[in-house]
Amino acid sequence: MTRYSLAVDIGGTFTDAVLLADDGRTFVDKTLTTHGNLLEGFFRGVDLVMGRAGIAPSDVNDVVVHATTVVTNALIERKGPPVGLILTKGFTDILYIRDEHRYDMYDPQIEFAEPLIPRERTWPLDERVLADGTVEKGASEAEIATIARECRSRGIQSVAVSLINAYRNGENEALVAEIFARETPEIFVSLSSVIAPQMREYLRTSTVAINAYTVPITRPYLEALIAELERRGFTQQPLIMLSNGGVIGAARAGTLPVRMIESGPAAGALVACYFSRMFGLPDLISFDMGGTTAKACMIQNHEPLVTSTFEVDRRYRFKPGSGMPITVPSIDMIEIGAGGGSIAWVDELGLLRTGPESAGSIPGPVCYGRGGTEPCVTDADVVLGILDPDRFLGGDMKLDADGARAAIATLGARIGLTSEQAAWGMYEVVCEQMAAAARTHATDRGVDYRGLPMLAFGGAGPVHACLVADLIESTQVIYPPLASVLSAFGTLVTPAQIDLVRSQLGLIDRFDTATARDFVSQMTEEGTAALTEAGLAPADIGFVFGADLRYFGQQSELRIELPFDPRAGLDTAAMRAIFDREYVAQYGLKLDMPIELVNWHVTARGSLPDRAAAHVAKGNSRPTPRSRIVHIRGKPVETAVYSRTELMEDDPIAGPVIVEERETTIFVLPGWTIRLHPNGSLVADKITER
Repeated sequence: MTRYSLAVDIGGTFTDAVLLADDGRTFVDKTLTTHGNLLEGFFRGVDLVMGRAGIAPSDVNDVVVHATTVVTNALIERKGPPVGLILTKGFTDILYIRDEHRYDMYDPQIEFAEPLIPRERTWPLDERVLADGTVEKGASEAEIATIARECRSRGIQSVAVSLINAYRNGENEALVAEIFARETPEIFVSLSSVIAPQMREYLRTSTVAINAYTVPITRPYLEALIAELERRGFTQQPLIMLSNGGVIGAARAGTLPVRMIESGPAAGALVACYFSRMFGLPDLISFDMGGTTAKACMIQNHEPLVTSTFEVDRRYRFKPGSGMPITVPSIDMIEIGAGGGSIAWVDELGLLRTGPESAGSIPGPVCYGRGGTEPCVTDADVVLGILDPDRFLGGDMKLDADGARAAIATLGARIGLTSEQAAWGMYEVVCEQMAAAARTHATDRGVDYRGLPMLAFGGAGPVHACLVADLIESTQVIYPPLASVLSAFGTLVTPAQIDLVRSQLGLIDRFDTATARDFVSQMTEEGTAALTEAGLAPADIGFVFGADLRYFGQQSELRIELPFDPRAGLDTAAMRAIFDREYVAQYGLKLDMPIELVNWHVTARGSLPDRAAAHVAKGNSRPTPRSRIVHIRGKPVETAVYSRTELMEDDPIAGPVIVEERETTIFVLPGWTIRLHPNGSLVADKITER
């Protein structure tokens, strides 16, 4: 019997659906994201791919995996229900005081993201836990009950609890949850000792506040998803993609929405690892450009870089510290407002800009014909001739080329450019923005990006990747099969996984082995429980161990992977050697100082799924291309146009050239060649002068 697996990735502009059979057949489609009701677009995409395959919901007998922007949307739109916050007495202004760092020392007009939970919905609790975990003062049940009843009277739907030093001992926080469950069971309670058991009070409080804010939105959403899948006849419980690149069961994900924020982008980074192994390229750049944003991630030794903290809702996109920090493991990537829907504008200096504002799916770019009036990057691609307005999404979605040209002509008139010149300017500007972001991201992490191959995907990625690669000195771009829906496909080749972190501060040379064993054992038990809920047998779960280390007296730490299981003992000599090596790679030197451990890391994961798409069909003879004029760097250039299925293996074609497939278009510049690889990918290589 054929096994089918289903994946749906909801992005800012399009919702992508992929149906994969165990014989490698794939059925894919895209539909505009329905922001008013995300599940409407979800099931529209499901119906499209199910119809293409001619199967019923009950035939989907492998997995159903979902990546979604529901959490991100909730944070950006700030339309969540009333949420409360309980803090230790004397610490109730922590979300306003933050960490006292200014992300721009010389800007007197500095702005920070407004806290999700205002002062008027914050309650102090007279309790105290010391830094070593000793309970100096227990919480009062009567005081907690009074707060619970007041929350109910004020319509509070969710409460975050972040008590001082609760990462070392969550006893008082657990009592809060117990009393709320008895007094106000309708109010969901998020505990910092469960969500983010790590040191640094502001980071922990910000993380649990974000979780509490999004739970009332995420839980009903996932419950409705589960119910509708069941009503339609699907037999599989959905798995949800997390920011760390793993998947877990929807029920647990509903209580941990803070782990879902980078859900879709993480899937893209993980599928880049899949192709790095397929091509035998340990290091490459993952470049994912959709309708709303572009994401870049560095893949090293077939694995993505991982970070323990990241930010959402930044006031300034490239300034760390200007947003709301989250301390949960996540794929380390840079994301900027540069997508097909990014709006072009002219700044006060008369310079052409694109983004970060996006037209999204409603109204979308002008060429969508859905009421958009401001010129977007996709409009520029149409005016330049890169996109065929009659073949967008295989002709199912005709584009309004005249409307796009008129909108860009109006923009160009403001700076003395023709519509084609303005369109190329938009194309160059958005590519330079993405190249600058990739350079910054790599350099900050000590990675030499020059010469690294690039994997290009997303609906708009293949359209712009060649110029981005040129700008960052890459000499090869890989366009994988299913490029437009690759993030959705990535959820199907990603193992079930959860990353756990806990703080235990101390010098590694003085660590008590028994204490370390207890910490790590608790984390492995928690990871086993989470993946068992996702359908794995305990015997199929493996663990990877890591630690955050720093030289004694430093503020920041580096994460290392441990070559041993801390439950069996600590090899401090190996820890020092690995840390010194990583420190030299990052900063160019090492110090002769004691090393301090800050956090333990445990990754619980299943094995890589045995799923793969069949190779894309190839032509039998050299095709005769069509052609059309493409305006490149201000000049009209006759450009060959091929269908992807017409290309033959290892038969390079010199650029400029366009390769069309239903869901995206590949554009290769002059000075490059493109060929079909045996695995079905297209590979563009820069022509080097001899």
